[in-house]
Amino acid sequence: MATERLTVVRVPGTGAEDVLIGPKGHVWTGTEDGSIFRLTPDGHLVERVTTTGGRPLGLELLGDGRILVCDADRGLLAVDPASGRVELLTSAVDGMPMRFCNNAAVAADGRIFFTDSSAHYSVHEWKHDLVEATRTGRLLVRHTDGSVETLLTGLEFANGVALAADESFVAVAETGARTVVRRWLTGARAGTRDYLAQDLPGYPDNISRGTDGLIWVAIASPTDPVVERLKTGPMVLRRGALKLPAWAQPKPKRTVRVIALDADGRVVHDRAFEATEFHMATGVREVDGRVWLGSLVEPAVAWFEL
Repeated sequence: MATERLTVVRVPGTGAEDVLIGPKGHVWTGTEDGSIFRLTPDGHLVERVTTTGGRPLGLELLGDGRILVCDADRGLLAVDPASGRVELLTSAVDGMPMRFCNNAAVAADGRIFFTDSSAHYSVHEWKHDLVEATRTGRLLVRHTDGSVETLLTGLEFANGVALAADESFVAVAETGARTVVRRWLTGARAGTRDYLAQDLPGYPDNISRGTDGLIWVAIASPTDPVVERLKTGPMVLRRGALKLPAWAQPKPKRTVRVIALDADGRVVHDRAFEATEFHMATGVREVDGRVWLGSLVEPAVAWFEL
């Protein structure tokens, strides 16, 4: 696979994990200090709109023009892009606080499909859930009356969420299992689950449906044989590995890769890029042929043209 170059746009904060393109072409992202930034379409002006008080991850556009923020620490938030006002939409499920609100997709009727990655670990301990393979991730839906329903449980680090173009299914990335699970919403298969993709070439993070109708998947890191072996070993060994010095622990490889799938799971695009200035792509968003990337670790977003 040929390695290409990215255009990198710096932001004044580390860990621009996801990226969203607003209706006027503005680029939105959130960083580890809780900031929500708005960039001009050309990336020349960066403005801090607000802070969430937590750790913003996935971003989506709500029907009323507000920005939906999956804040790993606080839950589902709605940000007014004009005033910066932050409203808490959902922080608990069945009376229990979420541990790790991660990513979302918003349906045409206003329902919000979103993930809670782990019942045991927060975003600040994400490696623990991956190595221990707790399989406590969930796919949830917030209905327009504010009630929350659990759609899927037992997911191995539930992560990115995307809806099919016709909203016949919702897809959710299982980072630890290297799959994209499909939960059918309409038709004869409604209520059942299968896979949109299995045995991915690495660990999927955020996913999104592009204006091209494809489901784009950010591959945060290629498959790590050490992590795969640890996950099948005794729990004492898995936990012990995470007590090693940081330099000796398993860590994402320095790569950038995204793929795009059609509604049948066929790979339409598979793109890899130089990782000298930007790596660990965790967010991906295609809009009119331009693909934007976010990163859990970089003080930047990046883009390329199809």
